[in-house]
Amino acid sequence: MAAKKKEIIIERANKTVYREGDVLVKAFVKEHEKSGVFNEAHITSLVESFGVPAAAVRFVKEIDGKWAIGLDFIEGESLAEKMKNEPENFDALLEQFVDIQVAVSRFKAVGLRNTVDKRAEEINALPDLDPSTRYELLQRLHGMKRHTKLCHGDFNPSNIIIREDGSWAVVDWSHATAGNAGADAALTYLELTLQDPELAEKYLKLYSRKSDIAIQYIQNWMPIVAAGQLAKAKTEEEKALLARWISIADYE
Repeated sequence: MAAKKKEIIIERANKTVYREGDVLVKAFVKEHEKSGVFNEAHITSLVESFGVPAAAVRFVKEIDGKWAIGLDFIEGESLAEKMKNEPENFDALLEQFVDIQVAVSRFKAVGLRNTVDKRAEEINALPDLDPSTRYELLQRLHGMKRHTKLCHGDFNPSNIIIREDGSWAVVDWSHATAGNAGADAALTYLELTLQDPELAEKYLKLYSRKSDIAIQYIQNWMPIVAAGQLAKAKTEEEKALLARWISIADYE
């Protein structure tokens, strides 16, 4: 039997993502913690068990000395690609994006870590954060209700696959938590702001209307999620923008 051809999709500092037949393989570098690989597979399998349209976990195993996760490969085009390739349909695709996010948040995330706990850990891990700012952020965070809605944690158009028949699936669930839909929307807004501030504002208004969640409530989450993203910022421009979002005074 001929060996399946390996098609590289993404190469990053910590992992290589490739396709082999009908399987998508995420192979992590040797330095990546084994527990982290199994945790990602566990989170993904939980999401799968909720009934969310997502890639099913096939395996977790060592490949050439590196731990890897195998997932169903989902044929289709990402929503980000469709937005780029079909500018005439952009508004309709943005609506679809928001509709999918609202649909995902309707799932109850049994067994996943709560968003409040994860965000608190991120805030406490920032070494350069002023103690008074950290205190205010944590006070705001712990004043939020502990919901159990499914939150993706990185919900953006590139993580949504549209199949040829029009059905959709959401991928890359490694940051998923059980929590408040407003927190997930705030994170999406910040990510879109880094790309296109005008699009981010359009998204926020559309999401608020379709989810029936007030913009002001989503804004209450923005300093909290911005603090969590600060450690992941790749450029000085991103760091400066997120640092501005962390300012509590902007939302009083």
